[in-house]
Amino acid sequence: MATNRLSLDELKAAIKQSGATRVKVAITDIDGILRGKYINVEKLFSALDKGFGFCNVVFGWDAADVCYDNVSYTGWHSGYPDAEVRLDTGTFRRIPWDSDTPFFLGDFVDGKGDSLAVCPRQLLRRVIKKADDLGYSALFGVEFEFFNFQETPDSLAAKKFVDPKPLTPGMYGYSILRSSYNQPYFTAIMDELGKFDVPLEGLHTETGPGVYEAALYIADALEAADRAVLFKTGVKEIAYRHNVLPTFMARWDGTLPGSSGHVHQSLWDRDQTRNLFHDDADKNKMSALFKNYLAGVMHCLPEILPMFAPTVNSYKRLIEGFWAPTRVTWGVDNRTTALRVIHGPTSKATRVEGRVSGADINPYLAIAAYLAAGLYGIEHKLELSAEPIVGNGYQAQHAQRLPGNLHDAAKIMKDSLTARELFGGEFVEHYANSRLWEWRQFSQAITNWELQRYFEII
Repeated sequence: MATNRLSLDELKAAIKQSGATRVKVAITDIDGILRGKYINVEKLFSALDKGFGFCNVVFGWDAADVCYDNVSYTGWHSGYPDAEVRLDTGTFRRIPWDSDTPFFLGDFVDGKGDSLAVCPRQLLRRVIKKADDLGYSALFGVEFEFFNFQETPDSLAAKKFVDPKPLTPGMYGYSILRSSYNQPYFTAIMDELGKFDVPLEGLHTETGPGVYEAALYIADALEAADRAVLFKTGVKEIAYRHNVLPTFMARWDGTLPGSSGHVHQSLWDRDQTRNLFHDDADKNKMSALFKNYLAGVMHCLPEILPMFAPTVNSYKRLIEGFWAPTRVTWGVDNRTTALRVIHGPTSKATRVEGRVSGADINPYLAIAAYLAAGLYGIEHKLELSAEPIVGNGYQAQHAQRLPGNLHDAAKIMKDSLTARELFGGEFVEHYANSRLWEWRQFSQAITNWELQRYFEII
């Protein structure tokens, strides 16, 4: 977890001793956006004991705060009451760029105090419990690519989000030269996020103007998701101080590669001493369990794609030849496939990298989806029938093509019995409807492409 676990009394004493007068608490909505507020430290002590109310509209509106009209959990029909949040004391951190303000993440519970079906963090908890019941400890690590711009929220809004100025020109992948430019900003990302218990394994330039990739250290599945959520928000907050505006949207420019959110995953024994994915006797170092897991992810992937590609823009990234997969494929150290099997010099390195997910993921949902699908393969003893792709995965015409847009993907998920088996009907109904809402908003919008193409000539 983020810190050594303290008892509730020890935690309260530590906060009192720090002299803090305010605390920041937060949850993530269905889109993975961190929603929260400052509260008085005395209010915190009450919240730690009893929980606190948070308007359930956070699961009833979209990324633009426009209320859904097609979900049953909440809406005008319910009056948008409060839902109860329980703070997770294991997420206690201090925010280095905010005067070391204490910080906590929370989970939503229903009226009976049980896990709320539509809460992303609770969904991941439920999947982790299933893994634990089967005797497995799930370890995950997330990598994010993100573009950076010489903009502020005001300047970009004034330009109507058209033609943002990249932080640096040129492509410059893995550039030592470019990494020395704007150094205070990138140094702050590594140093301050480290102090925030979101440690980075690496940070380097990627191919594109002003784009970087960050690899977060591997951790237990829940902690990995917490770190991923806090990384995205933390980078944005740090960037404000440097007059930089980063974006984690999947693809901001049709001439450039998109931004990935690759997810590394493996199963270990309960005390995390043995990697259950590794088998020295296998030519690819893959255990039978690993093969079942991989087969499960491949089987489920087309039916739960919105959990890896959650926005309209996500599908602009899943294009042939732009470093993102378009078919259900796997390969050994092959970056053209949906699932990249990796094995290194030791058993600890054996893992699979999920390459479908983009930087726009809700990390709780993406990690829950990969893990649940893998466990499905193990429970159903699915055989890894497909051979690994050698060479260009885009040319694997025999492999199933992924749905090509959010509408089709959401409809498939909504109708999927497999998705409902993995995540429960209430969550699937709510999430799929929220994605269909997103598609409807896009379908009603007049884009710049349409204006340029049709305004004069038609």
